Parts: sequence; C-alpha cells; structure tokens
Amino acid sequence: MANKLYPKGREAFLAGDLDWDANNIKVVLVDATYTYSDSHQYLSSIDAGDRVATSGNLASKTVTDGVADAADVTFSAVSGNQVTQFVIYQDTGNAATSRLIAHIDTASGLPLTPNGGDITITWDNGASKIFKL
Repeated sequence: MANKLYPKGREAFLAGDLDWDANNIKVVLVDATYTYSDSHQYLSSIDAGDRVATSGNLASKTVTDGVADAADVTFSAVSGNQVTQFVIYQDTGNAATSRLIAHIDTASGLPLTPNGGDITITWDNGASKIFKL
C-alpha cells in the first residue's frame, strides 16, 4: 500500500476540527499486525498491542502553502515488534478521540527491527515535506 492521509483526518482539517500547528501531533510506530482502512478515524482503531512506540509532540510544525512539516522526531530506547509502518495522529490524551491523520508504510528504513536503541524519523525536505493537503 502507498502512503496516504486518512479520509476522516482530511475531513477534520476541512471542518476545522484539526489544526496541524496548534494541536498536539504525535507519531506512533506500528507493527505488521495492523491493517490500514479508510474507515479508521481514531487511534483506538490501532490495537494497543500493535503500537510499538509513541513519540512526544512534534516540534516546529509549519503549514506553509498547505504543506505539513515538523522537526525530525526521535523515539528513545525502542524495543518490541518489527516496525512496518507509522501513523501520525492528533493526540487528545484519549485513544478514542485522537484523530488519525496519515499512514506511512513506504519510507527509507522500513521495515525496521527495534534493538533497544533510538529510532529517528527524518522527514522529507522536498516540496511535499511530511504531506501536502
């Protein structure tokens, strides 16, 4: 499958319910057990056992020309299942209301097997950065 935005995430942007540069946005590393679906809306759609590690809030977020960007993100001391994909989401503190934004399963370094060390996601510096609406 190719990288894509969750339809309900796009809907939330258009309805004004999701604000990239003002909301808490995080990334969760996910194992192969999770299967993307266009109908998934909230983090609770990804079983807790499929979530390998979760980042802190993304920093230095920008929205210039409809392009989402942020500082690269580092996960510290990651262990667990092989990571085959990651998901960007709006964190509300509750998995049942934390909106899914983007699903990425095609990126340099994927899949990867955690070994207890740090994992860094380096966002693309091209025209589309993390994603473009």
